[in-house]
Amino acid sequence: MESYHEILERIFTAYPMYHKVGSAAYKEGLENIEALLDILGNPQRKLRCVHVAGTNGKGSVSSFLSSYFQELGYKTGLFTSPHLVDFRERIRINGEMIPEKAVLDFFEQYQEKFQHLEPSFFEITTALAFQYFAEQNVDFAVIEVGLGGRLDSTNVITPLLSVITNISLEHMQMLGDTIAKIAYEKAGIIKDKVPVVIGEYHPESFPVFEDVALNHDAPIFPANVNYETTNDHGTLYIHDKETHEKVYTLITPFKAHYQDKNILTFYQAAKVLEFILNIQEDKISEAVKNMQRNTGLIGRWQRLSDNPRILCDVGHNYACLQHSMFNIYEERTTADSKIHVVFGMVSDKDIDHILPLLRKEFSYYVCRAHIERAMDQEKLAAKMRESGLNCTTYPSVQEAVNAAKAAASEQDVIFITGSCFVVGEALSLFDSYGL
Repeated sequence: MESYHEILERIFTAYPMYHKVGSAAYKEGLENIEALLDILGNPQRKLRCVHVAGTNGKGSVSSFLSSYFQELGYKTGLFTSPHLVDFRERIRINGEMIPEKAVLDFFEQYQEKFQHLEPSFFEITTALAFQYFAEQNVDFAVIEVGLGGRLDSTNVITPLLSVITNISLEHMQMLGDTIAKIAYEKAGIIKDKVPVVIGEYHPESFPVFEDVALNHDAPIFPANVNYETTNDHGTLYIHDKETHEKVYTLITPFKAHYQDKNILTFYQAAKVLEFILNIQEDKISEAVKNMQRNTGLIGRWQRLSDNPRILCDVGHNYACLQHSMFNIYEERTTADSKIHVVFGMVSDKDIDHILPLLRKEFSYYVCRAHIERAMDQEKLAAKMRESGLNCTTYPSVQEAVNAAKAAASEQDVIFITGSCFVVGEALSLFDSYGL
């Protein structure tokens, strides 16, 4: 008898998956997802949603928002991507993953009805999420954009609030080769008269957001234009940027400083939601404090082990790795602690842009995740050596992790990064990784 995972693998091999084959799985336009949802009776129209786009941080901001609604006592759906270990991570209600039976029942009922549309993996997953959230009568659903915004499968909703975290150069072959072009794609989630929060100001992207928001009569709230933050050993102070007065103080459990930006974006979004929904309770601090417990988010500066300290982070583009290479120093327990980096990338990343960020004093264990898109470890290592980096190669993530553990002393740090898929495979090697 087939197991759940065997059945799921068989089902999904029928649908092109972006995380496996890259841009070949990307479908422009919303016609297909609209047709799928018509078959289901348009469950998305029954949902009160917040829609979150952006290059970096959208998964964390989505999780903060879900945690916020949960702290207010609402039954909350959360749709994110990609998954790291289990497909069901993508679809949660109050932190609980969609049951295996609900996934299998959905495909048993609708697979043949969808067949003529030849949907992509993401289209079918989006339809499943909307259907599940509607069936379970969630009070709110937080929906993370998969890729871009304007033509993303999730962009069939009319949300209460739109959020765009930030813009940097990524997926340029599909979204455009400039900040302004990518911003235009992300701005596609802005709807008529629906407020939009912009997490980070950029001189090339913000005018695009302003123009689109003006055309849609959508109020726009730029978080880091209105506010700024300071972090004093885990106490995060939010200041009014004009007066410099403290407007909010909270304790953040997150050691990675990039979460300060995400928390600020979330704070601005929460203040807008307070107004829209006439929320009287202040649950912002609790939402941040309990976010991981409430939502089950994994793979964001996550500690997996001590002695040696092992951490992982899904950051895989320039902006993320820039933060990581700085933050990882703070994880050392002594001045003599060495840093070992288990590293792999997908083949459509701009390696030459990223390599200057990687520090020459680290030891790199270069590996290949078990997906078609993964870059060959020998090719990646050759590029890294040209940049003066000390690296050895391994044909699998498991072998690279084992080699790093064998080489590291108890005082050292092992950092696993470079690709969601490297992190996902590494997480499955540890007994308690957060699911």
